[in-house]
Parts: sequence; structure tokens; C-alpha cells
Amino acid sequence: MASSRKWATTISFIASSIYFTVIIIQIPLFSVPCISGTCTSPVAVTAPQLLACDLIPTVAIKALVYPGAVAKALVKNEAIPSFSNLKLHDPSAVTAADAIADLQRLEVLVGSYLSVAGAFWGLIKPWRVSFYGVLLILWGLVKEIMLRKSASPNLVYIHPAMSIAICSAFLSIAKDVRRIIRSCRGLQIVKEKRS
Repeated sequence: MASSRKWATTISFIASSIYFTVIIIQIPLFSVPCISGTCTSPVAVTAPQLLACDLIPTVAIKALVYPGAVAKALVKNEAIPSFSNLKLHDPSAVTAADAIADLQRLEVLVGSYLSVAGAFWGLIKPWRVSFYGVLLILWGLVKEIMLRKSASPNLVYIHPAMSIAICSAFLSIAKDVRRIIRSCRGLQIVKEKRS
């Protein structure tokens, strides 16, 4: 029987890979108004913010957005956009009202940054950043839905795919998976002793 450490490492690696794929190909996890219109993934929330701050080159932001554009084109059976012609949101079109609206959804914004960073970090070494990011996004969306802070509450909702992101983010934490495996083995031993 394999050790709990080996099982936890394997499960953590698979979960990290699933989480990375969900985030990078921009599977719709939620819907929320943002600077670029309606954002449905953490990458869609972070890309306009990164463009507006001018700290990261446009080429790097295009590289972040491009896999999602390719996936969207394949799903819609359209032509795959070229990397050079990929259109990003114009940061000069951001109004003060847009900036204030994004600050009111601070949990979603910070959670999106953590989710994207956690997706990349999880390929190197699975860590809790991605799980914290998804929980922050979920908390911000639930808070907005419950309090109806949005001017148009029908624009804010959570897609069922968010459950995949939450589960894969949690299972990417090897220490927690190892604890779950140990507790399951402990329960199995107790059942065997009773029978």
C-alpha cells in the first residue's frame, strides 16, 4: 500500500494541473461587472487592472489572456485569433466610476490576483494561495448577491464551474490531502477492529 505522502503528492499535482487549466483557459466561474464590461474569470478581472497600472509589459498580459481567447474561439467554432491581433481593453477608457466600482468589489479583485498567481505557483509547488483566492472571490460574490450592492443584481452570479475551482484549489494543498488520507485510513482501521 502506498504511503499517504505519495498519494497526497499525486492528488495535489493532479488538482493543481486542473486548477491551472480552469484558470488559464478562462472557464466562466462567475459573472460580475468590471472595467472591461462583464468579467467571468479571474484572468478577465486581472488583465485590465494589469494594463492600467503599466507595470507589466503588454506582451505578458497578452500571453496571459491568449489561451482563454483560443479556448473561446474553439468552443464557439470561430477562427483562432492571432496573438498580434489580440485586442485588450483600452486602459485610457477607464472612468472614475469604473475604478470605484472595482474597488467596491475588492474581494473579487484581490481574490482574482491570488487565483491567477496561485495557478502559476501551483505548478511549481502547490500552496494555499489559490484556495485563498477562490474563497475571497466566492465571499465577495456571495456578499454582493446577498446584500444586493450591485446596481443591477442580475449581472452578479456564480457559475456551477466554481465548484471545480474550489475543489481543485483545496485538493492542491498536499498537507491537507495527507491529513484526509490519514483520517480515512484511521477510520478504516477502527472499522476493521470492530468487525
